[in-house]
Amino acid sequence: MARRLDPHESALWKKVAATVDPLTKSRAPTELAAPPTVRPPQASPRSIAAPAAPAPPPRATTKLPPPRRTHQAATLDGHWDRRLRKGLVRPDMSIDLHGHTLASAEALLDDAIGRALLRDARVLLVVAGRLRPGADRLPLMHGDPRPRGAIRASLPDWLALSRHADRIVALRPAHISHGGAGAVYVILRRGRG
Repeated sequence: MARRLDPHESALWKKVAATVDPLTKSRAPTELAAPPTVRPPQASPRSIAAPAAPAPPPRATTKLPPPRRTHQAATLDGHWDRRLRKGLVRPDMSIDLHGHTLASAEALLDDAIGRALLRDARVLLVVAGRLRPGADRLPLMHGDPRPRGAIRASLPDWLALSRHADRIVALRPAHISHGGAGAVYVILRRGRG
C-alpha cells in the first residue's frame, strides 16, 4: 500500500521538480511531474524469523607499493656534501657496471649494496658510464639496444625500488678523481649497534 505525500512534502517536491530541466524539448517547462509515492517496506514472514546474516569479512586490500624515495633530492649535512664535491671522501667499496645488460646491472648493484651494508660501508662508488642526453627518455623498442647511458639513467629508479631503499641515504655525483660524470656515490646508512 503506497503512502501519499503530505502537503508539506508535496510543496517541497514541486520546488525540486521546477529546478530540473526536462530531457526532451517536447515537454513544456511548466508541466510538473507527479510526486512519487513512498511505499513503506513490507516485512516478509521469512525476514522476521530468520536471523540477520553476518556481514561478510572485509576484503583483503591489495598492498600498495611503498612510496617511492628520491635519493637524488635527499639532503645530507653541508659538511658531507662539501667533502663529496671536493673529492675528500674515499669510497669504502666500488662496483663497475660497464658491459652489463640492464637486468644484470640491476642485480649486480643490488648485490653490491647488500655486501656494502654487511661490511658497514658508508660510501659505495658506482661506475656506470656517462649519462647521454635523452638516454632516460628513449623507450626500449622491440629488443633494440638502449642508447648509451641507459644504466646510469636507470640508477635512481633502481635505488628507489631496491630492497635496501630504506638504508640508502643519498645519491651524489662522483668527484672527477672517482669517475666524474660516469660515476655516482651511493651514501648508505650504517647499521645500529
